[in-house]
Amino acid sequence: MQKIQHLLSDHLNIWTTAEAEKKSGRGRTNISGIKIYGIQKLRELILDLAISGKLIAKKTIDNLAINVSKDIEIEINKLTEKGLLAKRKLLAPVKENEKLFNLPNGWEWIRLGNTGKIFNGNSINENEKETKYTNINDGRPFIATKDVGYGREELNYKNGILIPFNESKFKVAHKNAVLICSEGGSAGKKIGITNFDICFGNKLIANETFSAINPRLIFYIYQSQSFYQSFFKRMTGIIGGISINEFLNIPVPIPPLLQQNEIVNKIDELMALCDQLEQQHINSEEAHQKLVKVLLDTLTQSKDADEFENSWQRITNHFNTLFTTEESIDDLKQTLLHLAVTGKLVPQDSNDEPASELIKRIENEKATSLKPKTDISLNESAIPFNIPKEWEWVYFGNIAQHNSGKTLDSSRNSGTYQNYITTSNLYWGKFDLTSLRKMPIEDSELEKCTAKKGDLLIVEGGEAGRAAVWEGDNDICFQNHIHRARFYGKINPYYAYRYFENMNATGEINEYRKGVAISSMSGKLLASIPFPLPPLNEQDRIVEKLEVLIALCNELKSRIHQASVKQKQIADVLVSQALH
Repeated sequence: MQKIQHLLSDHLNIWTTAEAEKKSGRGRTNISGIKIYGIQKLRELILDLAISGKLIAKKTIDNLAINVSKDIEIEINKLTEKGLLAKRKLLAPVKENEKLFNLPNGWEWIRLGNTGKIFNGNSINENEKETKYTNINDGRPFIATKDVGYGREELNYKNGILIPFNESKFKVAHKNAVLICSEGGSAGKKIGITNFDICFGNKLIANETFSAINPRLIFYIYQSQSFYQSFFKRMTGIIGGISINEFLNIPVPIPPLLQQNEIVNKIDELMALCDQLEQQHINSEEAHQKLVKVLLDTLTQSKDADEFENSWQRITNHFNTLFTTEESIDDLKQTLLHLAVTGKLVPQDSNDEPASELIKRIENEKATSLKPKTDISLNESAIPFNIPKEWEWVYFGNIAQHNSGKTLDSSRNSGTYQNYITTSNLYWGKFDLTSLRKMPIEDSELEKCTAKKGDLLIVEGGEAGRAAVWEGDNDICFQNHIHRARFYGKINPYYAYRYFENMNATGEINEYRKGVAISSMSGKLLASIPFPLPPLNEQDRIVEKLEVLIALCNELKSRIHQASVKQKQIADVLVSQALH
């Protein structure tokens, strides 16, 4: 017992910092919006120690004086005689090869079906639910799977569905009945205990425990990893579920009632401690996020590059304190991108040719290539934010020749087979060429669907706007769901890529994504994107500085991730050592 206390207290930093991550909405998670791996493992450890008899001090027990199975059998017979329980026999004793671990003296392996009255709930169709059982004034709450949490949450009794007290076709689970989901993705994971009498759905199983069993012990046993493993092994079907017969036959470890109560009290105490640790971590995280936001706001509010540099120097002195989470690094990266495209990351140089002259040269270039002359500049109503006076706002479609590629058609029998990039090969800022398709393409089609070094490729569908610059020495073909942008006037394609990255980070790109289930960005929408155009030399300086700063962000994020993984591994080792 002393060892366990030291384990909990001496490694609090591991439990509270091991790989905090956003809640996924599935699996065995806590009640907060954050899943903290260390605290999750700590809860699992507490439960596994509890049900194996290692959480409380050992006591000498007279095996002949205490026999839980015998007490249960006596109670079943009394309830049967009074007509309160259908006639039944105890399920067969647990075989030696079914016992997961050794138990302390006085404990027994008992089949779950021997611990109480266990039964499914009732199905209820949506029409009946809405017309008969919604917005009535009196009755028992009807609890469906969606109203049950993952062990830490209270059942949702106020869901608007009540079953009248005189409605006899619904089964009733009484106060302190333990519920568990038996079917679907939440089977064996969603678990709750009732505070008063309820009706409940057919995908839930209720256990009204006998008096020799503390219901909260069963509630905690259900949440243990060893129980879930036994439950999972008995699941069948595509959807995934467990039959009532298989459920009843799961072996569970049961101590004498006095020890049950002691164990439950100790688990309650330690779970409350976990809740406190978790809340402290969440409060600390929220305070940290607010601090980072305030300081990053000072960067974005810089009026020019000199002011940014001064603020940046002050922040870099506290990097180890400020940027300690992957989320804070992402916020920093987004801030740097915003500063870059608003002209505050690098200073302007009066010797640079202004963007207005660049626009003139682009128009001349388009005229010599028989491209129609266009009005490149935006009117003021379309300008999203202010930029330096040496810059110009332009429409993206007027500074780049862009078109989509070739539709994939492997059944063609003419043309030469070419390596062919699809959207699955294109990621933000890079390409994955480990699995390239090949497509027969006619020579006359190559110009339209071939990317050359320095072309910006932009995804049309799915995550529309995802982009990367093609850096290969060899040309490559691309599919019709990818736009190729080839810039006029020697515009730096990496600057253009960073602008798309910034639009994605801020969500501005969503204005140019159409579609509900799958978004897309047509050539027309791509052409209509307002684009902040700096002088050419300044584009190069922006790209160069961003490369350095983004590399720093990636290095910091990698270190944080590696440290988090190591803390996770340490938590796993601590749990393993405590259980053996």
